Amino acid sequence: MKNVVRSIAMWLGCLLLILPLSVRAEERGSLPTRTMPMTHDTPGAEEPGIWSGTTGHGFLSGTQTMSLGVGVTYGIIVLGGEDQHDLVPLALAYGVMIGDTVGAQSWYRGNFEVRLEVLLGPQVNSGWDWTLALTPHLRYHFATGTRWVPYVDIGAGIALTEIRSPDLGGAFQFNEQAAAGVNYFLQDDLAIFLEGRYVHISSAGISEPNEGVNTVGPFLGVNYFF
Repeated sequence: MKNVVRSIAMWLGCLLLILPLSVRAEERGSLPTRTMPMTHDTPGAEEPGIWSGTTGHGFLSGTQTMSLGVGVTYGIIVLGGEDQHDLVPLALAYGVMIGDTVGAQSWYRGNFEVRLEVLLGPQVNSGWDWTLALTPHLRYHFATGTRWVPYVDIGAGIALTEIRSPDLGGAFQFNEQAAAGVNYFLQDDLAIFLEGRYVHISSAGISEPNEGVNTVGPFLGVNYFF
C-alpha cells in the first residue's frame, strides 16, 4: 500500500506542476495587443484554430496533441495469468488528427487521431518491477458540440519489463491496450481527461513462461491541443 501511495504522489506531483504552467502560458498568450488589421495574406497573420467550429464541434485536420497522465491499474487474472500485477504508470503521448471531422450528420460525428505513447511505471503489489512500453494508438474523438469530448482508443506496441515468473519469461514483450474516456476542455486548447484502460503484456511465445500480465484501471491527466 505504501508503494501505491508513493507512486501516485510522485506522478500527481508532475501533473500538478505542469497544469498551472500550461494555464498561465495560455493566459499570457491571450492578452490583448494593439495591432494593425491583418488578412490571411499578411505575414504574421493569425493561424486557424484547432476546431472546425466552436469548442467540441470537431477538430481540424492536422491538429496536434500532447498529453500527460497517471494511472492506477489493478491486476486481473484472465487469459491464463497466474499472479495479480498492480501498476502505477505514467503515460506521455503525442498525437495528430488525421483528416477533418467525419459523420457530419451522424451520432458518431468526430475525428480520428494517431498517437505514439510512452508508458512507464512500477508494479507496486509485489516487488518494485518496472515496465516501459512504446505504443502506437488509434483514437476516435466524438464531436458533441460541448466541452465534454468522449473518445475510444486502441493500441499495440512493444514493452520492456522486469516482471518475471510465473507470468513472463523475459524482458522483451508486446503490449495491447484498449481505453474509453472523456476530455473536459478548460479552454479551447487545454483539457483534463479521465479514462478507463485495459493493458495486456505478453511475448507472443518468444519467451517462456508466457501466461501474460493483464491490468485495468483509471487514468487521469491533461491534454494540450495545438
